[in-house]
Amino acid sequence: MARKNDLTGKVREFIGRNGLLTDGAKVLVGLSGGADSTALLRVLLDLGYSPICVHCNFHLRGEESDRDQCFVTALCSSLGIRLETCHYDTRKYASDRGISIEMAARELRYRDFERIRTECGAEAVCIAHHRDDSVETVLLNLMRGTGLRGLTGISPRNGNVIRPLLCVSRNEIEQYLDSIGQDYITDSTNLETDFTRNRIRLRLLPLMREINPAADDSIEDTARHLQQAMEIYSTGLEELKRRHVSLSGDKTVIRLENCPEGLLFEILSPIGFNESQIEAIDDSAGSQPGVKFLSPTHMAAIDRGTLVVAPLMELPAVTFDIEDGKVIGLPDGHRLKLSVVTDCPIDKSPAVATLDLEKIDGPLTVRRHENGDQFIPFGMKGRKLVSDFLTDSKLDLIDRERQLVLTCGNGIVWVVGRRTDNRFRITEKTGKRLIVTLL
Repeated sequence: MARKNDLTGKVREFIGRNGLLTDGAKVLVGLSGGADSTALLRVLLDLGYSPICVHCNFHLRGEESDRDQCFVTALCSSLGIRLETCHYDTRKYASDRGISIEMAARELRYRDFERIRTECGAEAVCIAHHRDDSVETVLLNLMRGTGLRGLTGISPRNGNVIRPLLCVSRNEIEQYLDSIGQDYITDSTNLETDFTRNRIRLRLLPLMREINPAADDSIEDTARHLQQAMEIYSTGLEELKRRHVSLSGDKTVIRLENCPEGLLFEILSPIGFNESQIEAIDDSAGSQPGVKFLSPTHMAAIDRGTLVVAPLMELPAVTFDIEDGKVIGLPDGHRLKLSVVTDCPIDKSPAVATLDLEKIDGPLTVRRHENGDQFIPFGMKGRKLVSDFLTDSKLDLIDRERQLVLTCGNGIVWVVGRRTDNRFRITEKTGKRLIVTLL
């Protein structure tokens, strides 16, 4: 049986070896009332730390959620520990953002963990992941498909979040609680097999232990060796990034010549591109510009021997009346400043449009350019497709996708930041001028 001193000694050594906490530190503890978090709280108390507990009630399991909160409240009261309880409408939060319940719960709890940690001046947020969780994570990532990093298990530290129990198993935790006479609650969903992780816990791992009773130890050892290999790998990765990757605003530009597919995977996988997409990108390295790939959050486009990657951007139209001194915020983060004057030198910067105000009839609209948009570029007589103009300007596909136009009625007044329409140019007959400056 895992006696009290056995487990606390293991955790003390693990905290010291990984530099997780200073002696006697104030810490925030995520406390659900289950065996893992209850053991974490009791161990940290035994080791002389000063815990403040946070309980998250996601209101997903009806009476069980209320039962959990009552248990945690009574436990903290008996131990004389401050408790903060957070309540969430988790289903609504997930629906509003189009994400899973699990992801919504994660976002909500970690947001409040950091907020409360900052408010109370705690050194770290302590989470009760243990060795079995790390083993399950390795197997889960292996089945889903992952890079080397995904096979290294759960890290003891991620920013201000630490996991002091990664050195002990669930069985050791339960034996420890039994040895000190500490009860806990059981979440009924942990006994269900509807979720992939629970199927690993309840079906796959028991089968693996039949084949090899030390399967958990073997997986943990492999994950540790891979973590050591990851440190070496990371050194080479950084060198590859210096040779192949550059940043331009919010865009990442990857030079594709002799670029290993592994580098593409390390950059693209964390932002939602799957393995088949990454293989296709690698195969498309010599393709003509314009080939594009989409993840849920990003676009990647082949452009003249490079891959340009940037976040997807919502660009709703903005309509406004003309008013001297007015500043209009644009959805891409830029602003337009309007000035109405009777005379001034013409600024030739592409970020400034000087227009004949009398030729503008009605409000102006800024929107993303659309297929089929045409204008007469300043200094020309014939019409030109905006898309052809942007291609001739050597813009990459990301910038072309994001290009805004300033319109009046159905006519384009200005390809914003690039070229005005010749029909709105200044002449000797111009009276008032509208100057639009891109800030």
